[in-house]
Amino acid sequence: MSTTPALCDLHIHLGASVAPHVMWSIAHSQGFKLPVKNYWEFKDMITVDPDKCKGLDDYLRILHEWTERIQSSPAAVERSVYEILGKEYRSSRVEQIELRFNPMKRNQGGQRDLDHIIHAALRGMDRACLEYGLKAGLILCLAREFTPEQNAKIVEKAILYQSRGVVGIDLAGTETNAVELSGAVGRYAKIFADARAAGLGTTVHTGETRATSGEGVIAVIDKLKPDRIGHGVRAAYSEEALSALRESGTVLEICPTSNLHTRAVENLEEFRTILPTFLKNGVRLTINTDGTYLCDTNLRKEFGLLRDAGIMSDAELEQARLCAFDASFIA
Repeated sequence: MSTTPALCDLHIHLGASVAPHVMWSIAHSQGFKLPVKNYWEFKDMITVDPDKCKGLDDYLRILHEWTERIQSSPAAVERSVYEILGKEYRSSRVEQIELRFNPMKRNQGGQRDLDHIIHAALRGMDRACLEYGLKAGLILCLAREFTPEQNAKIVEKAILYQSRGVVGIDLAGTETNAVELSGAVGRYAKIFADARAAGLGTTVHTGETRATSGEGVIAVIDKLKPDRIGHGVRAAYSEEALSALRESGTVLEICPTSNLHTRAVENLEEFRTILPTFLKNGVRLTINTDGTYLCDTNLRKEFGLLRDAGIMSDAELEQARLCAFDASFIA
């Protein structure tokens, strides 16, 4: 038996973590007409080139234009979930994993039944858990660009399928400006309260663009009261945000390679400032992948990146590893 310690990934997206050869197979099985001549061009199309990615919008464009479309069927979702969980277990010994996705971005604008999409994801998860003996749960993502009615429907489905393995909800999408950060966050307060009341875990993407310095983190903690925050790296530059994180006990889901690719963090040297600042201020954090194939990484690589660069010590990384299991929404 391997002596490598087990890992837990709390922040990994369905649309960013399926191997290109699997996506290639799914695309062909569904009859997609692809704008490329061969597999190698396809691989380049659905992965991030760090030299060309200028920010979060470029990163998200790959997901929205291609991977979400290719995954838009029950069969595609089931296979994608199964392939991700098995691969993460084999490559990094990830024994506990929370996989997130937006089911409405997989139902072709309502042409596919939402329940069939979610059932398919659960089938893929059940199969992987049975074969590998790992623990997994699904997080359903809301979208900032969706209407309140659409997001409320996703939360309704999350509550409905909680007993089957949906463990939480997330809010994702680009935070556009200070008005959005300070005011409009409140539009999600009721549905987050409904999710909490039902026993679901809650997390929110915020603090992941250089345009902000903690405003989003402060607003989200105040209005939505999430258990965790996805990314949140820009909060390191705000004393108020650091205080809010510490006092609320909100856990950060740090995704190093992803943050470098989206330019949320300029380089490893900046991480040398950000992560120690969180640790010195008593902010709990975890290490995650965000998108394994989109970012060409896995969870063990993420830990190694921070260790080899001297950004976090072995003891600090072990603390982050254990924090992930403790902060997980999986019972």
